[in-house]
Amino acid sequence: MPSSQSCFWTKVFLLYEEKSYGRKEIGMRHNLEKIRDEAIENISKVKDLEHLERLRLKYLGKKGELTRILRGMGDLPAEERPIMGRLANEVRTLIQVQLDKRRKELEEKLLEYRLREETIDVTVPGKKIERGNLHPLTSVCNEIAAIFIGMGFEVVEGPDVELEYYNFEALNIPESHPSRDVQDTFYITDEILLRTHTSPVQVRTMEEKDPPIKIIVPGRVYRSDDVDATHSPIFHQIEGLVVDENITMADLKGVLDVFVKELFGERTQTKFRPHYFPFTEPSMEVDATCVTCGGKGCRVCSDTGWIEILGAGMVHPNVLKYGGIDPDRYSGFAFGLGLDRIANLKYGIDDIRLLYENDIRFLRQF
Repeated sequence: MPSSQSCFWTKVFLLYEEKSYGRKEIGMRHNLEKIRDEAIENISKVKDLEHLERLRLKYLGKKGELTRILRGMGDLPAEERPIMGRLANEVRTLIQVQLDKRRKELEEKLLEYRLREETIDVTVPGKKIERGNLHPLTSVCNEIAAIFIGMGFEVVEGPDVELEYYNFEALNIPESHPSRDVQDTFYITDEILLRTHTSPVQVRTMEEKDPPIKIIVPGRVYRSDDVDATHSPIFHQIEGLVVDENITMADLKGVLDVFVKELFGERTQTKFRPHYFPFTEPSMEVDATCVTCGGKGCRVCSDTGWIEILGAGMVHPNVLKYGGIDPDRYSGFAFGLGLDRIANLKYGIDDIRLLYENDIRFLRQF
C-alpha cells in the first residue's frame, strides 16, 4: 500500500503536469527529486557520525544544496511558490528523518562497541595515586607570610625584571657600590636588570600608597654568583617595610623578636648587631640562637651559639624621599631575609643546591 508520502509526491507531480509548468518549475522539481534520492542513498551507506554530519551540512546546511535551490524560488510565479515551498519542506523533513534514524543506529553501534572493547577487569589491583606536597621553599614562605599577616602586614609583589632606578638609585645605593657592577648583577640593558633584591618594591609601594604602610614582599631575586653549597644565582627573599608616624627602633626589635619566636620556637633568643646598609640608618644584623644546638655551640653555628638570619634597620630619609614620603613627618623600618637560608636552617639542609635539583627522593622528606 503506498504511503502518504508517496501519495503526496504523486499528487504534486500530477498537478504540475495538469498546469503545464514551465522549464524553471520542472527543473526545480527534478532537482528536488535528485537531492531526495541522492541524500537517502548516501545516508543509508554512511558508516560513522562524522561522515553523517558532513552529509547533513551538505544537504541541509546554510550553504547546502537544498538551501541553494530554495533561493531560486523568487524566480517562480507567485501562485507556484507555496506548492514548491511545501514540496521543498517535505524533502527537508524526509532527509532529516533519515539523518536522525541513521544517527541513532550509529550511536547504538558505537555504544555496543565501547561496552565490548572497554570492559574493566575489576579483579586487577588499582594503581596507587601518590599524593604530592609543597616544596620546602613554598612551605617556609607560607609559614613566614602567615606570621606577618597575623601582625597586620599585607603581602605585595613586584616585577622580577626591574629598572636600575628602583633597584639601586631610589634605595640610596651609590654608583660606586660593588653590587652595581656587571660582575655582580644581571643587566639586560644599561637601565634594565634582573632585580638583586626585593627592596625595589618598597619604593614602588611608597609611590603608590600613603602611610600607614605595612607590607612584606616575597619573591625571587638574581645575582651573579657561582653555584656552591651556600650560593646560587637565583634565590628567594622576603622583604618587610613599615612606614608611619612615630615608628622607632623599638617597634622594629619587637616585630622581629616576635617573628623569630613564632618561626623557630618560643625559647629562641635574638641579638641585634650594628651593621651598614645604604637604604637604612641605623642598620643592624639580627642573630638568633642556633636552631640546631639551642645556643650551646655546634658545627652549624661555628660553636658560637648564634646564627645570622636577617638584616634590618630604620628606613633612610633619602629612601622615604624617593618614595614621595616626608621624612620629617614619617619614619619607618625595613628588614630582609633569605628564604633559602631560613628553609635550610628550619629543615637542617646543608646544601642550597638540593632545593633546586628537584630530586623526588629529597622532596618526599618534606
